Amino acid sequence: MKKLILPILLLSISVSLAQTNQKIYDIIESVSAERIEKNIQTLVDFGTRNTFSDTISETRGIGAARRWIKSEFETISKNCNNCLNTFYQKDFVTKEGNRRVPHDAWIVNVVAIQKGTKYPNRYIIISGDIDSRGSDTMEFTKDAPGANDNASGMAGTIEAARVLSKYKFENSIVYVGLSGEEQGLFGGAGLAKYAQEQGWDIIGILNNDMIGNIKGVDGVIDNRTFRIFSEPVPPTETERERTLRRFYGGEIDGISRQLARYVHKNVKTYMPEMNPMMVYRLDRFGRGGHHRPFNDLGFAGIRIMEAHENYTQQHQDIREEDGIQYGDVIEHVNFDYAKKLTAVNAINLASLAWAPPAPKTVAIGGIVEPSVKLKWDKVEGAVGYKIYWRDTTSPTWDNSRYVGDVSEFMLDGIVIDNYFFGIASVGKDGFESPVVFPNKIFR
Repeated sequence: MKKLILPILLLSISVSLAQTNQKIYDIIESVSAERIEKNIQTLVDFGTRNTFSDTISETRGIGAARRWIKSEFETISKNCNNCLNTFYQKDFVTKEGNRRVPHDAWIVNVVAIQKGTKYPNRYIIISGDIDSRGSDTMEFTKDAPGANDNASGMAGTIEAARVLSKYKFENSIVYVGLSGEEQGLFGGAGLAKYAQEQGWDIIGILNNDMIGNIKGVDGVIDNRTFRIFSEPVPPTETERERTLRRFYGGEIDGISRQLARYVHKNVKTYMPEMNPMMVYRLDRFGRGGHHRPFNDLGFAGIRIMEAHENYTQQHQDIREEDGIQYGDVIEHVNFDYAKKLTAVNAINLASLAWAPPAPKTVAIGGIVEPSVKLKWDKVEGAVGYKIYWRDTTSPTWDNSRYVGDVSEFMLDGIVIDNYFFGIASVGKDGFESPVVFPNKIFR
């Protein structure tokens, strides 16, 4: 009978890896459209959340808004036995040298950290923007409800914290409300610098900016499609890395792009009714979002948002002109859609927070050979590894093979010239790290 133990164990691991995980479905079911609506309404009721608006009032302005967000995180923490460490992270900006800054002010972010049980210094981050604006970003006294841009993303972040605080994760999750987005991504820049100074090992940031509109300015109505923006390669790569890409590929295989593919795959697995649309661009044409400051420092980061924007309802004073109602008011937000995109975030945060670290080094060989060979560093917590490959023109990892607890493998009969390859580590419950594109060559 002893001889049967190992095969049975391997079979058990193989079966578990092949199945979906019920906890992910439970997370999807736990997200509440009603809570998201309530939180958006509360944020809208502060009148304006312009970065330079009132900070003293308890009922109006960005000061009241950020204090309320912090109190929400603290309430969630109280309900999970103080599982969140909540604090303000802030930086001072001055009018001098900043054309969108009407006066000197503190840019204050609200941060809540759910520490991981095994890898407390590895962080996956979800962000929403606290601030809002009207037609003129320098005007900070007028009403600027910012219902969709970006109370929807902030409400989704709070709701994700409520749902995920009921679980324990090996990696840490950061829930954050960022300020100063409309004036120049100040809040994201401040937190990214803080993370770098603290030595955080960042898995990635999921930036949520406008997740509640389903009717585009072109008249298209779509409550299932959403966009995932990601840059191709980090701006911090070396000249040598750029040179090697000419010969080995990888022009669209940076860490942010792998994070985008991870979200795409997870959504297709657990939420097949949704249509994730990967956009191969840092952000919308000529525009920016709060994942960018993290990208600037070499961290993985993507933007998750609605597919169909309505430009009459963002960055507009509330008014009517030529029969068109302008303004970012709550009547235009679809709460069920915001629920879906919040669930998209929550399941990917959970999957990444339950996954083992990704291999740091992945080497590839097989030049002028009939098979491709891969070697990688083993990582703590992985029960095995999965090889992914795809056609060089495919946007997603379309083929995979689980190869067990080994550190090298040969795919016989698969020619290296015709595909791109990558490696993901796999944990005991089947959760995977993002795919790592080869960063070393061997013969």
